[in-house]
Amino acid sequence: MKFHSNGKLLITGEYAVLDGALALAVPTQFGQSLEVNPREDASIVWKSLDIKNRVWFETEFQIDEIKNTRVDTIAEPWNEQKSISEKLLQILRQAHLLNPGILSENRGFTMTSKLEFPREWGLGSSSTLINNIAQFFRVDAYTLLKNTFGGSGYDIAAAQQDHPLTYEVTETKRSVLSVDFKPDFIDQLFFVHLNRKQNSRDSIEHYKQQPREFLQETITKIAALTQSFIYCETLEEFKLLMTIHETLISKLINTPKIKSELFPDFPGAIKSLGGWGGDFILATGGQAEKAYFKEKGYQTLLSYAEMVK
Repeated sequence: MKFHSNGKLLITGEYAVLDGALALAVPTQFGQSLEVNPREDASIVWKSLDIKNRVWFETEFQIDEIKNTRVDTIAEPWNEQKSISEKLLQILRQAHLLNPGILSENRGFTMTSKLEFPREWGLGSSSTLINNIAQFFRVDAYTLLKNTFGGSGYDIAAAQQDHPLTYEVTETKRSVLSVDFKPDFIDQLFFVHLNRKQNSRDSIEHYKQQPREFLQETITKIAALTQSFIYCETLEEFKLLMTIHETLISKLINTPKIKSELFPDFPGAIKSLGGWGGDFILATGGQAEKAYFKEKGYQTLLSYAEMVK
């Protein structure tokens, strides 16, 4: 059996998507696959391969370990103290709780997960893993995410879709709608990797402390901005929308805008994606603007067509 999930980028609605803001997300050309083969013994032999087919993590669990339901069912945010092995075991246990039938015969499996992008890119190594395991166990990926990592679930939506989408989740509903997001100036949009992983815990904490009234007002503005992004017809208007969105989120999480912090003399527009402070940014322009980043040492640049499905 072989399963596949797409990586993701959040174009609009970062942070606020957690509280119901309408967000625009895109699946990426790069994802993660999971190949599952049966074994004679009652164990799960796991291997994780990087983009160059090198094993970067491997472990083995007995089926009885996974069936042990004495496990915290509350999602825990990722932290450096929790080992990869512990987190993987938690995911497998939660998947088993959702569908005990898969492991009912005590038959084991060899499971090989392979990334299609460098691990440091931040395109969703966790969300693609969750979605692949959910497919194998035949369970709902959103529920599995909620019981393991938590989050809004937009990354699961992107993992499952092959087109841009709007995502909105509230206490009573989840809306995933495909959208025709391919403006005429698409060749003037590109992505730059910032050569660092972002740690958004401080930003999220500040976000959580915002007064409800201010937060709701921002969510309403972001929903309108998301629609404007989708139907924007000119590059100049798109650049203006990027700047407005950056200003809103900057105030919301008390974090300087990436352009102000790192690229104040850049002639185009810059927008952070997903968690601020690392991974990829969206920039506008052509060859001259791309050369600007390369001269500053940022060598990982991808066009919109190279990045997005």
